[in-house]
Amino acid sequence: MSDPQQTTATASEAALQWLIRINEQPAIASSAPFKRWLLANPSHRQAYAQAQTLWQLCEAPAARLAALEQADLQHYLQAMAKPRDKGRWRRAGAALAAACLVLAISVAGGWRPTEWWLNLQADYSSDDALAQVTLADQSQVTLDAHSAIAVDFEQGERRVRLLQGAAFFQVTHTGQPFVVQAAGGEVRVLGTQFEVREQGQGAQVTVRNGRVAVVAKPGEASKVLTANQQLAYSNGLSGAIARVDSDSRLAWRQGWLSYYQVPLAQVVADLGRYYPGRIVVLNAELGQRTISGSFPADQPLAALDSLAKLLGFERRTLLGRLTVIR
Repeated sequence: MSDPQQTTATASEAALQWLIRINEQPAIASSAPFKRWLLANPSHRQAYAQAQTLWQLCEAPAARLAALEQADLQHYLQAMAKPRDKGRWRRAGAALAAACLVLAISVAGGWRPTEWWLNLQADYSSDDALAQVTLADQSQVTLDAHSAIAVDFEQGERRVRLLQGAAFFQVTHTGQPFVVQAAGGEVRVLGTQFEVREQGQGAQVTVRNGRVAVVAKPGEASKVLTANQQLAYSNGLSGAIARVDSDSRLAWRQGWLSYYQVPLAQVVADLGRYYPGRIVVLNAELGQRTISGSFPADQPLAALDSLAKLLGFERRTLLGRLTVIR
């Protein structure tokens, strides 16, 4: 008995291949082989309709993906940027379809090229679920979904680099310094329980218990955070220390994501860690709108539907794994 999910994935890939060929040679749309394929199974017609929708929506997601995975997709986007006269339109169209195909297949297969590269550098990493790690000094680390750290306990210091995502630390006191590096800054442990979360070009530090000293760049005067305090930094600049409910902010360890006046783009990035595909926000202005609320981490699409009612955006999920917000 065939696997329905595998059948759907096969039909989707075939539909995208047909779309590429038809955009290069429109006459293929009237050919007997294409018509036979289209009529062979009801799922083929549905897959082709979804492929056409993906064609209409994918240029922005493909560009965003290329910005993250430039080496993999940039040559497609360069072709797309050529002048679109009649002679070059087909070549640009084929490049766009190819970019969509790479995007769609990577989404359907759960492939994350940047994550693959980071995991090569990592000593510990997580996938779609949280991971519990015990370091050599018996310190405990909880990795959020799709997070990674590298560890160096040599030369008299305990150093951890946050490569991606977020990590919650419960540090064992040994007499040696414990330092977490993230986005160009450092968090030096003066206490025991805290989180460091990657945020674009910077990071956010939240203390549950004890104290940490944070610098946004080497040579900067440190800022000391105590329990229920939070500090974000970006591009070498520190923000103000804010008082927060750390139990609420760190509720992801119990499966909840809680926010207060946070940009939608950041919420989507966090939800994306728990989504077996990609979530793309097409509207930059929409991404900067702030929201507050709590959402179950294991239901990212339900969370997006709740936010859609609040903010009035549209969510579309294509090929089962690519979710577009606009």
